[in-house]
Amino acid sequence: MKDTHDADFIRDYPVTVDRLWKAVTDPAELVRWFGPEGVYLRHCDMDFTREGPWVVEMIGRESGNLFKNSGQVTHVRPPHDGHGSVGFTWAWHDDRDVRGVESHVTFSVEKTTTGARLTLSHRQLPSVEAVQSHTKGWLSTLRQLDRYIETAAKAA
Repeated sequence: MKDTHDADFIRDYPVTVDRLWKAVTDPAELVRWFGPEGVYLRHCDMDFTREGPWVVEMIGRESGNLFKNSGQVTHVRPPHDGHGSVGFTWAWHDDRDVRGVESHVTFSVEKTTTGARLTLSHRQLPSVEAVQSHTKGWLSTLRQLDRYIETAAKAA
């Protein structure tokens, strides 16, 4: 029996690989879309252009609940050849600000015939329930990214 569980999400966008890369790594862009619908970012120190620590605090718009998450950027491979990836550890904090079980997330970008593809992989989740919960959150977060990319493309 497998001790950890994984989830993968794929999105295609009608933008260049470099444009998509910037949206998923640049701190000024991450703050504009990161997080599920229904939350706002109270604090966001996310720079996926370099290795090192990151942290984000989200507040539920209706509940007022605080959701804190942190980790370390473990690798950054910009898309010089039409493919790039950034990986980072991921752990939620509890009400006492104690960091929980750590898992690993990778954003991979690659060139396609119609633009660029994002593959979001979340690895080493501790249970099926954690996969289900993270799937709900990532799908909501990706809808935020979809809207952000669409709006940015129209503005360009």
